[in-house]
Amino acid sequence: MATDLKQQAAGDSSGFVLLSDYVPGIVQEIRYFSTYNFVGDRIDGYEEPCAILTIEAARALKTVDNKANVHGYRLKVFDAYRPVSAVKHFMLWGIEDLDQRMKPFFYPDIEKQDIFKHGYVASKSSHSRGSAIDLTLLDMKTGKELDMGSPFDFFSEVSHPDYRGITDEQYNNRQFLADLMGSEDFESIDCEWWHFMLKDEPYPDTYFEFPVSVSSLRR
Repeated sequence: MATDLKQQAAGDSSGFVLLSDYVPGIVQEIRYFSTYNFVGDRIDGYEEPCAILTIEAARALKTVDNKANVHGYRLKVFDAYRPVSAVKHFMLWGIEDLDQRMKPFFYPDIEKQDIFKHGYVASKSSHSRGSAIDLTLLDMKTGKELDMGSPFDFFSEVSHPDYRGITDEQYNNRQFLADLMGSEDFESIDCEWWHFMLKDEPYPDTYFEFPVSVSSLRR
């Protein structure tokens, strides 16, 4: 499948869907549409606060969400498809040494340039290929996120999935999320407990450029 689709043009959104169409109960807090993120501004390319994914990733995530529901949880998404323009925004921000407004909230223990050196932000993001997602679990009884030991986009060793300097409950919550995602062939990375990518992604060589908006999709 991936071999057939990998040549799709970077501006062609025909293989993408609104995640809410596939997972109606999913909670969305699209951070890069807001100013509460590690940059401190709305990020280029985020025209609406909606999660977009490839059809294949959305289908797999629907099954993950169903499994989470059985245990009394639902998925909460922070970011999904990320256009190339957003990644360029991150890289330009990285060059501006004086802009560290959000350091106390997102990277208090490391220098700004270390965000890139340690892999928290990449110059070519898997999100731009359309099958990566940042998310957590929401307890349907309390309406609160599960305690994962660190918040989303907290750039620190404490956010590494295998970090053991947190409570057993926090570690087990991370493992539970990873197990749910892994059951539908999403794999994690070594520095962010919230980031997962579909193993058999349909566009492994294409970094898409269309903006995050409902109107970008062919419906």
